Amino acid sequence: MSALRVKSSALDYSGQRAFRRLMLGTAGILALSLVAHRAHAQDVEQVQVTGTRIVQDGYSAPTPVTVIDSAQINAVAPANLADFVNQLPAVIGSVTPNNSQGSISAGTAGLNALNLRSLGTSRTLVLLNGHRVAASDATSDVDINTFPQELVKRVDVVTGGASADYGSDAVGGVVNFVLDTQYTGFKTSFEYGETTYGENPNYKGSATWGTDFGGGRGHFLLSGEIYTAQGIPNTPRSWNNGAYFKIINPAFQGPLLSTPSNGQPYYLVTGGAYPSQTTPGGLIVSGPLKGTYFGTGASVNQLNYGSVSGPWMLGGDGQVTSANYYGGESLAASELRQNVFSRVSYYVTPDIEVYAEAGYAKYHGKSNYMTDWANVGGVTIQSDNAFLPASVRTALQNANTTSFTMGTTNQGLPPPGTNNSRSNYHFTGGADGSFSAFGGDYKWDFYAQDSKTDTHELTLGNWNVAKMAAAQDAVVAPAGNSAGIAAGTIVCRSTLTNPTNGCVPLSRIGINGGLQSPSAYAAGIAYVEGPQPYRNEHLEEVSTGFNVSGSPFSDWAGPVSIAFGGEWRKEAINGFVPTQYQSGWLYGNYLVNRGHYSVAEGYIETAVPIMQGMDFNGAFRYTAYSTSGGVNTWKVGLNYQPIDDLKFRLTYSHDIRAPNLSELFAAGIARANTVLINNISYAFQQNQTGNPNLSPEAANSLGVGVVLTPTFVPGLTASVDYYNINVAHEIGTIGAQTVATLCYVQHVDSYCQNIAATGTGANMVISTIHLTPINFSAQKLQGIDFDLTYQVPLDAVDWLGKIPGDLTLHALATHYIENYTNDGIDPTTDTAGVNVGSGSPNWVFRAQATYHTNPWTFDIIGRGVSAGKYSNEYIQCTSGCPVATVGHYTVNYNSIPGAFYLDTNVTYDFTAYGSEAELFFAVKNLFNTDPVPVANGPDGLNTPAYFQTNSNLYDTMGRVFRMGVRVSF
Repeated sequence: MSALRVKSSALDYSGQRAFRRLMLGTAGILALSLVAHRAHAQDVEQVQVTGTRIVQDGYSAPTPVTVIDSAQINAVAPANLADFVNQLPAVIGSVTPNNSQGSISAGTAGLNALNLRSLGTSRTLVLLNGHRVAASDATSDVDINTFPQELVKRVDVVTGGASADYGSDAVGGVVNFVLDTQYTGFKTSFEYGETTYGENPNYKGSATWGTDFGGGRGHFLLSGEIYTAQGIPNTPRSWNNGAYFKIINPAFQGPLLSTPSNGQPYYLVTGGAYPSQTTPGGLIVSGPLKGTYFGTGASVNQLNYGSVSGPWMLGGDGQVTSANYYGGESLAASELRQNVFSRVSYYVTPDIEVYAEAGYAKYHGKSNYMTDWANVGGVTIQSDNAFLPASVRTALQNANTTSFTMGTTNQGLPPPGTNNSRSNYHFTGGADGSFSAFGGDYKWDFYAQDSKTDTHELTLGNWNVAKMAAAQDAVVAPAGNSAGIAAGTIVCRSTLTNPTNGCVPLSRIGINGGLQSPSAYAAGIAYVEGPQPYRNEHLEEVSTGFNVSGSPFSDWAGPVSIAFGGEWRKEAINGFVPTQYQSGWLYGNYLVNRGHYSVAEGYIETAVPIMQGMDFNGAFRYTAYSTSGGVNTWKVGLNYQPIDDLKFRLTYSHDIRAPNLSELFAAGIARANTVLINNISYAFQQNQTGNPNLSPEAANSLGVGVVLTPTFVPGLTASVDYYNINVAHEIGTIGAQTVATLCYVQHVDSYCQNIAATGTGANMVISTIHLTPINFSAQKLQGIDFDLTYQVPLDAVDWLGKIPGDLTLHALATHYIENYTNDGIDPTTDTAGVNVGSGSPNWVFRAQATYHTNPWTFDIIGRGVSAGKYSNEYIQCTSGCPVATVGHYTVNYNSIPGAFYLDTNVTYDFTAYGSEAELFFAVKNLFNTDPVPVANGPDGLNTPAYFQTNSNLYDTMGRVFRMGVRVSF
């Protein structure tokens, strides 16, 4: 975004009326596709941004920089900063509280972590006032909602490799949140929001006070904020009721990798796809009673299967099997955020300022992973079970069968989910100043910082596997039993041989316990769940560093600028998990992640004018890691402005990402999962550990751009930037489904070593699949960023009749051309133009038009994504399909529509009792546009419970209202 604010009186409009008519005549269309600065006519102000250590504005820096100021943020009135930043086209696939519900065992549910270029949150460096802060979880993600949002003066988004300037992780770029540390006065705000359905009521209040002391030499600042949201614990939306999933086609004939006999597609993307192995009260999945299911009161019914394909079926009694399964995921997490920030500074001399600052932020959030957890064929019931209906017991006896296996979605058990809290503390002390030496002027700064995060990760609806197995094996105590239990009493079978084991019977047969009384059912649930597993983790970053910049001399074309500095930091993680919660649970099974590493680095950067209108920028950094040794990063850049209207920029950089604490030191992340092997679903425990032998990733990035500032169109600035990023030695984990396919389908024996299993075929039981990160993948992506700003004071346009006020139009768009991944194991994939999962559409755009005339300001925002595919490697066909292979599956439908959303905001400025105030009313998704249906599947545990769309790309909340008041004294 343009960093130049323009004073209206400085513009000369003579001789340009024809052009104005063209621009203003299309403003109505542009209003739907352009984004604006909230720039009222005011004095020229050059905003300094951090595209490099040598300070330049966003259009002048060799690396493109998008600048978001506080006025723009206020114009949108987001509930939090992440909601705004995530709308930028270059930011895609970020982690939010509303799409991380399933990250239970990893402990990352509830984060707001940014993702530039769809390269992953770990490849986006997030800074606060140019400094790193402690991560919010073991994966080194920074929750930006821990920052003092009311103090944010601007956000600088550096869209390009910047490791030479800022260090590791800046592969996709840097997002720097800059605080207004010199704010003077008092301001406060109160906001309220809810959906158009009256859901998720949320409140936000803040207050900031800044004052000088010591005759103006000192400054004190204090800011606080609180935000609370009720959340939406399920998905009460009609768009989520279409049973829209991707399944293996029941009509497909012939094994994969061979010519199918009937030419049918391998995958079906379709509505009306339902689970085939579960019901709310239990479904017998094998044996002579297969298809028997239990309803309310343990009623006995026979399932109409329809057309079955592994864990899915088309038609049949789908409404029965999906009754409490679809729509179970939280649409919005409940949240409570509190934030306090204070700073004191003092000029000990006119050129030296010392400062100390402290910040505290707390988050508490709760979300449901789904309404009820599904056991896909995982419940074994004996024929003498006390809660088994008599008719089924008789049928088992007649079939000479002593047990059966049942799949259930456990309607009646508490929903699984997370109840996480995080506390972040940071303390910084430092000094900055200026001096003159050797004929030049210099700026310097020094800082030392201690930043800490304490997390409490608590599961919900979790049960102890051994206790559940014992509790569900309930029998009627026989007369004269050795335990002395009264005949006819329902007890756990294990209690008959161990009367003091404390086991409490629990019915798994039927909805809400079937034949078991409500009080006994509640007691059984309390026994198997009991106090929930939790993990406390402590993350800490201690760092210190300095920077010096200035212009020591001039060459034939102008001043030569230089910057240099150094930094040392230590990252550490530790924690505590009670022994009883470390294993034996359905999910979680938390272990203590423990480890640390240190980093020492130094850099130098220079900007050298080569000739009139041409500057060279170069940077070099050496970084030494205690875990993996030393690495070099560097950058070269060139600006060339042959005329005032036109500037070219070029950068090429070598960047790195070092492995994070989880990748290095994870003791084990265990969770339940499923894989499909020859279209048979197998449940297992997935265990992922760290790898201390990892080395840093390496990336080479090329950026080529042009900036237009036509003098014949004052107020217009545009830029187009091409980027090409190649990442090598990428750290990743071979997924469980890939491991299973390689072992059992492609018969690569080396991958079978990661699987613990017994039996074969349909009788195989997989207990564990072990995963660990390695340096094994390469990624190549390229795209084009577009940025256009146009500002015009309407009262200067004569033919409009001197309309009062100012109009500002600004457009941002990113064209994702390719995003290839080659891990040497899976087929090479290109996720550009893929609108599922972490893919990036070919086009992402956000835009805004702002009209301001005292005391009103009107904003119209258009944003959206282009249409895409499920996979660039799929072959779409409905009949006569070619051979389906692992690299090129056939599918009946390979298209996902795009989406366009319209937002509005109206602000009214007024003065009351000597204070400046404004009222605002904002509407997000004005037309209440439903998200595009996106089919997930076919594998993965509890896939039917997930959103039937892609919440990374499409609005899931519907129309959202926000209103509030801001007051400054």
